[in-house]
Amino acid sequence: MLKVDNINLHYGAAQALRGVSIKAEMGKITCVLGRNGVGKSSLLRAVTGQHGVSAGTIAFDGVTLNGMAPFNRARAGIGYVPQGREIFPLLTVKENLETGYAPLPRKERAIPDEIFSLFPVLQTMLSRRGGDLSGGQQQQLAIGRAMVTRPRILVLDEPTEGIQPSIIKDIGRAIQYLRDSTGMAILLVEQYLDFCRELADHVYIMDRGEIVHEGAAETLDTAEARRHLTV
Repeated sequence: MLKVDNINLHYGAAQALRGVSIKAEMGKITCVLGRNGVGKSSLLRAVTGQHGVSAGTIAFDGVTLNGMAPFNRARAGIGYVPQGREIFPLLTVKENLETGYAPLPRKERAIPDEIFSLFPVLQTMLSRRGGDLSGGQQQQLAIGRAMVTRPRILVLDEPTEGIQPSIIKDIGRAIQYLRDSTGMAILLVEQYLDFCRELADHVYIMDRGEIVHEGAAETLDTAEARRHLTV
């Protein structure tokens, strides 16, 4: 389990997170929703170690992560798919996937076959440069790169952003498959309400750097939840 307990996060004098607590359990999809600028990406930066917290604790599988470098969090089993994909545009698809080898011991450095089962288009484009792929294909590549690291929790920051509907469905099926077949934890930040409603086991809603709603996916249809999500 990933456990985020009462964390604060600051950018200089500006406070982005205020007393945020969430849990992401193994074998479940946990979705964090909210409007733009409410602190969702800051939460993931705290989890992955890209920005330190100013109070509170983050623990994974009982090990406190505070102060741990991002590459050590990757070694601990945290796979990250950043917002905007951030693939390497001048590297080939194969080379992009191989960058996921970094946290692995040498004997485990291979691309898992399930990546090509989930995203067959990647296998047909192994020699193409990442920058030549469509946005949806780049998103599949970013998820595949994270899977190469053999994560025990997969952290995704708005994977449907700017993606065509057919590939959104492919990504949704892949996330469900990973939950059901591997038992990994999935922590998903999203704005696309229907995507979370279909996938999530548990949801949190953020507003102004705080958690303002928590519950099962069905609670997204309540008046309280809609109030925090409508513009």
